[in-house]
This record gives sequence, structure tokens and C-alpha cells, in this order.
Amino acid sequence: MSTAANSVGWQWENATAGAVAGLATVTFSHPLDVVRTRFQVNDGRVTNLPTYKNTPHALFTIARTEGFRGLYAGFYPAVVGSTISWGLYFFFYSKAKQRYSRDRKELSPGLHLASAAEAGALVCLCTNPVWLVKTRLQLQTPQLHTRPYSGFHVVVNGWQGFGWAGGGGRGSKQGEEREKAYRNHFLMQVTHGAIQFTAYEELRKVVVGYKSKESELSSSSADDLLNSIDYATLGASSKLAAILLTYPSQVIRSRLQQRPSKDGIPRYMDSWHVLKETARFEGFRGFYKGITANLLKNVPAASITFIVYENVLNMLKLARRKD
Repeated sequence: MSTAANSVGWQWENATAGAVAGLATVTFSHPLDVVRTRFQVNDGRVTNLPTYKNTPHALFTIARTEGFRGLYAGFYPAVVGSTISWGLYFFFYSKAKQRYSRDRKELSPGLHLASAAEAGALVCLCTNPVWLVKTRLQLQTPQLHTRPYSGFHVVVNGWQGFGWAGGGGRGSKQGEEREKAYRNHFLMQVTHGAIQFTAYEELRKVVVGYKSKESELSSSSADDLLNSIDYATLGASSKLAAILLTYPSQVIRSRLQQRPSKDGIPRYMDSWHVLKETARFEGFRGFYKGITANLLKNVPAASITFIVYENVLNMLKLARRKD
């Protein structure tokens, strides 16, 4: 049985389990997220960002020059963003699946895709300002000659100069261009989550079906058949598929969200500008900068997310049944 039917009536348990999973994931993986973000925005032409040879070199350099705080730059907004995002995502996702599962025994891949896209769109609208803060803080290095950001300063500066979507002032040409960029990026972000969760659900069906045939208890539920190793494998596999298919959109996002130059002019005006400049100066490889750090961070992180999520959800369900 798919998680569609299993999650009906458990929306708040899904939200709580998702929030706990998000907190656990970001605590484990944040240093690699810092490295990934710095690789993504370094197009070889930015003078105020250090150049790293590879992921281990980046981790060592940041630790040596910036200390522990450098490895966890932007940690607080990441914790807030990840906890809220996963909590809301699983809540909206379970609500969408509940709606689509009426009069259906099982959801199709298309309906899983629609549920995940709907949840991703709602979460992206709610949390984009938090990710803007996180990215700006992660890109602060000793090489920056301007006054460093605090979290509060990023919020105020982002709102006044870049708007809710990270765009320019309202009504300005820059604002219109960057709001258009945000809309394009919004669609790409929704696509990533939709691919990941659809892959997770469909792979989960396959594993449950296989284990059901092997199990002597034909009436066993998916919760009884699957264990933490299964959740880890499913989470990692679905995340790998989503990353490989959508990674260029993350590079585009990071480059659009980086701090403007000293005169306040954004380095990139919109998604199309990033595509042209990256292709011109860096070629195809430019769109996959930082993917090693991304895979090292997100594949194990996805395993942790779904291990924590599924186990916490099962505990909450058990506690509710006892009550």
C-alpha cells in the first residue's frame, strides 16, 4: 500500500515528523551545504570569493581561515528554514494525497507528482526569504571588504533592495527582471521536490510489493515490512534522481541570490542571464559546479531525513492509537 492511503488522517503527525527530520538533517549536513553554495556561485570571475580545489580542500580552508563559525555560516536560518520547510512540506503533501486518494485504492505516479508539486509550491512561497538569508550568510568570507551581514541586516536589505522574491525595488526594471527570474526559479524548485517524492513513492511501492511476497503475513502493512535500511535506501535513491535532473537550477538560484556588488547592482539579472553567462564562460561543467559537495551532503541527508521522518511518524501513530 502506498503512503497515500497510510497518511490519511495523519497530517499533523506528518508535519511533526517532517520538522524533526529537517532539524536532524541540517545539523548533520550544514558544512557541506556551505561548500556547495560557494562552489555554485564561484564562476572564476568573482574576486572576493576564495577558490577551492575540491570539497575536502574547501572544508579544510574554511575551517583554517574562518574557523568553526565559517563551516556553520548561515546555520540558524538553515535550521529554521529546514525545520519549517520539511514540516510544511509533509503536511501539505499528506493533505494533497488525502484529497487525491478519495475513491482510489492507490495513487498513480502522476498524482504523486501533482501532490509533491503542490506541496513544493506552497513551501517555496513560505520559505524563500529564509533561504535568501542563508545563502547571503554562507557567502560571507574574510575577502569581503564591505560590512558583514547579520541575519537581521540580510532580511532588511533583501526586503528593501531585492524584495520578497529577492528582486529589485518594486516597479523598477531590475525588480521586474528579478521577479521574473524568481518565478522561473520557483518552477524549477517545485520540479525538484516533485521528482524526488514521486521517485520515493514509486520505489517504495516496488520494495513493499517485493517484501509482501516474501512475507508470511500477507496482511502486513508497509510500516511493518519496511525498516530503517529500506528508508535510507529509498531516500538516497530518490534524492540522487532529483539532483541529477535538476541540479543546474540550484546553481542558477545560488547565483541569483548572492550578494550584490558594492554599487548595489546584482551580478546576474535573471535566470536567462545566468544561463548565457555560465555557458559562455564555463560551459556545461559550470552548471554542475559543487555537485560533489551536493551529493555528499544531500544523498546521506535524504537517507537521514526519511529514516527520522518514517520512524518518528510511526511512533506518533502508535502513541495516538494507544490514546
